[in-house]
Amino acid sequence: MAFAGSRCRARIPFRFGVATLREAPLLLARIEIEVGGQVWTGHSGDLAVPKWFAKDPDTSLADDQRALLASAERAARAFTGQSGAAFPIWQRAYRRCVEGDLASGIALVDGFGVALVERAMIDACCRAEGMSFAEALRGDLLGFDPGELLPETRGLSPGALVADPPRTKVVVRHTVGGLDPLRSDEVPEELRGDDDHPVALEEDIRRYGLSAFKVKVGGHPEEDFQRLTRIARVVGEAGPNRPAFTLDGNEQYGNLAELGHLLDRLDGDPDGRLITAGLLYLEQPLPRDLTLDPATEDDVRALARTIPVVIDEADDRTAAFRRALEIGYRGVSVKNCKGVFRALANRALCVVRDDGSFQTSEDLTNLPVLPLQQDLTTLSVLGLSHSERNGHHYFAGLGVVPEAEAESALAAHPDLYERRGQGIVLRIRKGELSLGSLHGPGYGYAAAIAWDERSSLDRLLQERTA
Repeated sequence: MAFAGSRCRARIPFRFGVATLREAPLLLARIEIEVGGQVWTGHSGDLAVPKWFAKDPDTSLADDQRALLASAERAARAFTGQSGAAFPIWQRAYRRCVEGDLASGIALVDGFGVALVERAMIDACCRAEGMSFAEALRGDLLGFDPGELLPETRGLSPGALVADPPRTKVVVRHTVGGLDPLRSDEVPEELRGDDDHPVALEEDIRRYGLSAFKVKVGGHPEEDFQRLTRIARVVGEAGPNRPAFTLDGNEQYGNLAELGHLLDRLDGDPDGRLITAGLLYLEQPLPRDLTLDPATEDDVRALARTIPVVIDEADDRTAAFRRALEIGYRGVSVKNCKGVFRALANRALCVVRDDGSFQTSEDLTNLPVLPLQQDLTTLSVLGLSHSERNGHHYFAGLGVVPEAEAESALAAHPDLYERRGQGIVLRIRKGELSLGSLHGPGYGYAAAIAWDERSSLDRLLQERTA
């Protein structure tokens, strides 16, 4: 097991919840497994985003990033030397890292490292057998049994969780962060690069043909109302047909009644009504420590009578979604940084309940090549039709990876990337991404990973972007 990485600087600051992201380390994992006397290698990657996995106001951004890298190191210890199928190995590592002797006490932080190593292991297993991720699930290569995590799903085969066929296109649900300029004349000069990459919301709509949007709200009803109605005007003027919206609270609303009043006010406003008419769900409005508190159940159910409510940050353990459904929530986010086997178990719960419970795909600034493509592969296999995507907006395309890796990714995945000017960027057509090339042998990528051009973990911990 080995780790490497590089620091990535955002081209546009990304405001979400209490944090503004300007740079973060992109961490890669590499694992070797032995199958039939032959050694196979798998990779995975994630951006170590501060102030999402833990929202401790007393820690610095650098402290948060170091905690995530330390989580990866602990997970490597838990996985190393294990034998058997992938899922039982993951179970033992998860228990040690999140519930046992290697736990730090913050479940999402502890789970970050487990999920990173888990994906590299899945990749290696798929490559050893020449299977795609979907084929590995259908053929029970990984030994996954959802009943081991959620007993009510016992007996459901992993193949029953795979979309038939996996999706080959997904609608991009464009993130609108708290600091994002909405119109071209609002863009500060320092955010204009030497390319023609969109910066303002109206530019993104024109460039990509967007029709779906994820909007961050900040927990201040009046400020949120003013910004949401401005966003609605920009989207309305740009002209997408029947736009879809989701609102992300990022744990910023302690009072759900206030959020309900905000929705009522939007619905009574000529501009705001565009949002409420296309509103699909609300994501994680309450702080995580209140989300599953029985004292909030009445408020959750009252809000859910108007619009489905989804958990995200509160989905920190294997039973979290089940508990959320019991008190009125309807959905749960899929993010590879929370774990693939956990996402599959939640999918199994939706299948056996058959009551309208659902999963959503939410980005946590997934960057090319590995984080983005493996996350897209997961949502494709789960059959999700739209996904929040934000890495291509806040970071400079494949400029975040070594040039050789970017060129290899373009050659291997021409449906997902394209050359534009001097760079390689995500290829979005009519608001959609094409995913067909992700379903070859391995877990989501065919590009050659330029491992040796990354920094070691020790050096990554010391590096700071100027």
